[in-house]
Amino acid sequence: MSQQASRLGGHILVDQLVAQGVKHVFCVPGESYLAVLDGLHDADIKVTVCRQEGGAAMMADAHGKLTGEPGICMVTRGPGASNALAGVHIAKQDSTPMILFVGQIERGMREREAFQEMDYRAVFGTQAKWVTEIDQVERIPELISRAFHIATSGRPGPVVIALPEDMLVEAAQVADAPRYEVIDSAPTAGQLADLEQLLAQARNPVAILGGTRWDARAVQQFADFAQRHALPTAVSFRRQMLFPADHPCFIGDVGLGINPALLKRVADADLVLLVGGRMSENPSQAYTLLDIPVPKQKLVHVHPDAAELGRVYRPTLAINTSPAAFAEAVAGLKAPAQPAWAEGTQAMRESYLKWSDPTTVTTPGALQMGQVMAYLEKTLPADAIMTNGAGNYATWLHRFHRFTRFGTQLAPTSGSMGYGLPAAVGAKRVWPDKTVVCFAGDGCFLMHGQEFATAVQYDLPIIVVLVDNGMYGTIRMHQEKHYPGRISATELKNPDFADYARAFGGHGERVETTEQFGPAFERALASGKPAILHCFIDPQTITPSTTLDKIRDAALKARH
Repeated sequence: MSQQASRLGGHILVDQLVAQGVKHVFCVPGESYLAVLDGLHDADIKVTVCRQEGGAAMMADAHGKLTGEPGICMVTRGPGASNALAGVHIAKQDSTPMILFVGQIERGMREREAFQEMDYRAVFGTQAKWVTEIDQVERIPELISRAFHIATSGRPGPVVIALPEDMLVEAAQVADAPRYEVIDSAPTAGQLADLEQLLAQARNPVAILGGTRWDARAVQQFADFAQRHALPTAVSFRRQMLFPADHPCFIGDVGLGINPALLKRVADADLVLLVGGRMSENPSQAYTLLDIPVPKQKLVHVHPDAAELGRVYRPTLAINTSPAAFAEAVAGLKAPAQPAWAEGTQAMRESYLKWSDPTTVTTPGALQMGQVMAYLEKTLPADAIMTNGAGNYATWLHRFHRFTRFGTQLAPTSGSMGYGLPAAVGAKRVWPDKTVVCFAGDGCFLMHGQEFATAVQYDLPIIVVLVDNGMYGTIRMHQEKHYPGRISATELKNPDFADYARAFGGHGERVETTEQFGPAFERALASGKPAILHCFIDPQTITPSTTLDKIRDAALKARH
């Protein structure tokens, strides 16, 4: 550690970010942390100024997902912190390392309900791994160092740090903390031997990959392990970048709208190797796929956080390690000469290829999303980053886009609307040379549509494929299932989103037919600007496999 001259608290904080290797900060400025903004003036850190704190927090989450390093977000107190909570919730459920700095009132004003006063420990306590407030300027290096360790250790997640305004302008002479190191452990020899034996005894195994603390090397190492064992491998909900879709052992994603054949394959398995994931509500099909607390399948659960092992499912073998450490360790496992399940793996692979073929799907309307997806599959580079928020429109991306590279998917497992656009902005800030495509629904987009201005401000040529059906489609779908024909609070009247894009200084086009999409996409790319392709789909096209009328008719028939 180097001893420094006396510095203001805001400058000490920024110096700690530099010491921890931070290259990007996403923020909405506020007077409550002006001293920090002043410290950023001379720092070698890129600052992205956002239009709403929720968008800033989602950009920081996207940064954390892509890099494995904590995404840094700074917001002002009270309303700013409240807006940021949406991004903190995403980071919590998605196990994303993130640190949120929040301005705070002066220390002497506490508990008087001062201007924009909030108790941040109470507000964020259930959603963050750790919430603290720095009362002493001398402790800034210590507490920032701890924040990086907590955000990245075990199951990663968000940390929230409140910064009293008066503390930030006090001076101190303190040393910078050394850069954090992610703590990890390796599987024991006994655990690897047990896993080898369980695989040798299995007749119908399946691997399911999820969670975080993966990297490109780990993905490749596990893919090699799966190939040696002819092991059928699926990915968890919105974790499709964890295993290459062009691999002969890839059999699909275990999430919403699951391939029925894959659902049966997992249910009938005699061994489930769950690496990194938690098999929470969506991948477990509302906690029905694995019995609780003891699954009927033998379960090997690999997770970096010991608290997750046995919390819901009692595993046959629990291995407390990160996916990256596990993928490296299993490289030495002996594979059966002729795996008993090899034929089944091939059959499931063929089922996946058929299920994910967009050219086999026809829906009502002049714009066929299946053909749009087929076009994108042919056009996009393998390292293109795809982002989305929440809504039925995302089914087209999740089911039909074949992710083949790590670091190419940004999608909230928490199901948070509005995530896709800020995530695309964050991705393009991190990887400016990569193609970034955001999928958004008409309802989803306007949750954080103002961040399109951020894309324009920083010359980030993202492309938004905005799928417009004039409604909150997912809610309407469930409405028709449970209250058929009784439409309430789900219809939307939308702006012309092509005009919206142009108003901000971007490129915008309306797409009403299948034939129009390809040329419009090419023009969007060639424009070099942030772009919105306003794609109109028939309201009946609620999923690739059914329509609103069919859902309503089935619900009415069930009632009689």
